[in-house]
Order: sequence, then structure tokens, then C-alpha cells
Amino acid sequence: MSVPPSQGGLIRRLLQLYVGLALYGASSALLVRAGLGLEPWNVLHQGLAELTGLSIGAVSIVVGAVVLLLWIPLRQRPGLGTVSNVFVVGLAMDGTLALVPEAHGLSAGAALLAAGIVLNGVATGLYIAARFGPGPRDGLMTGLHRRTGRSIRLMRTAVEAAVVVTGVALGGTVGVGTLLYAVSIGPLAQLFLRVFAVPPASAGSAVVATGSSRRAILRP
Repeated sequence: MSVPPSQGGLIRRLLQLYVGLALYGASSALLVRAGLGLEPWNVLHQGLAELTGLSIGAVSIVVGAVVLLLWIPLRQRPGLGTVSNVFVVGLAMDGTLALVPEAHGLSAGAALLAAGIVLNGVATGLYIAARFGPGPRDGLMTGLHRRTGRSIRLMRTAVEAAVVVTGVALGGTVGVGTLLYAVSIGPLAQLFLRVFAVPPASAGSAVVATGSSRRAILRP
């Protein structure tokens, strides 16, 4: 029995969303195991994990939920992908950390770092191209952009700088991996957004939250 084109497109987009979010969590775990520096939000998550004794994935879920609450005064509208992001990324991260041992030696760490960054780009392209709404942290930046009139680049830089400083103060890891991630994630995500692009959703879709999710991730 054939699948209607509209239903087939929805199935593809749902697969992209959840595979992308799972791979995003896995890629973040690889950066943790590399030990050479984390992406900005995970610097904060790692610092909070050190402080609270919770797993970094559990902290990611809690922080994501708190950030999502900040959408209310910013009048942001979450989508299926927004809510899914809160839970799937953290669970996938903890699951991958349970399977992947820490890197021993610079070469092993560098290999995990490179794999983590590339996989993060793939994951970003997958879940954003699915168009089910931005992640809670990206929506925070686009919401601040709309309310303040400042550029998304400025809002992203200000939020992530505050996140990194706080994370480092709590014991999070910053290193060469943090810098490499910052300079490479934009081009990688742009590439994989094109690779995984799907046709526009129908106007009546109830689970799509359109907006500036691409601009939140990809700096001009």
C-alpha cells in the first residue's frame, strides 16, 4: 500500500527530527569524552553537573526546561521539535556517555573532537531542516532579538558568553575544542541544512513552529 505524499513527507520530517536530536546528544557526549573543550551551553551543563552531582544529560534537560519557561515573557511559540529537544538531547547524551570511554592521549581526544564537531553539524542540519521549531536555547536568542531589536548575532554572542563564563566558574571545560566548535559549526550546519532540506510543510500543520531557527544557529 502506497503512502500519501503528504504523510510520507511528515514521516521523513519526524525521522529527521528525532535522529537529528539523538545525534546531537551523541555528538555532545563525544566532545565531553574528548576532554578538549565543550560547546558553550555544555560548558554550563558540565559545571552545573559538577555542582549538583546530576549527570550532564539530566542537567541539560533541566536547563532546557527552564529556558523554555523564559519563552513565555518573550512570546515565543514552541513546536514539537522545541519540546522534544529538551528531553531527547539530554537522554541521548547520557546514553552515549555510558557507552563511550574517555579519550586517553591527545590523538584519541582529537579524533573524538573532530567526530563530535562533524556529527554535531550533521545533527543540526537534520533537526533544523525538519522544521518543527527551534530548540529552547535558540528560541531564547530569537526571542531576545525580537524584543530588544538587537541582532541575533549580538544576542547569541551575549548569551553564550554569559553561559561560558558561568560554566567555567562552576568547573566546566573550555579549550581548543570550544574554539574549533565556534568557528566550524556555522559552515557545517549550513552545508547539512542544504543536504537534508525538505519541501515546505502544508499551511495547516499543527506541529510546525516556523520562525528564525536557521538564523539563530547560523551566524551571517
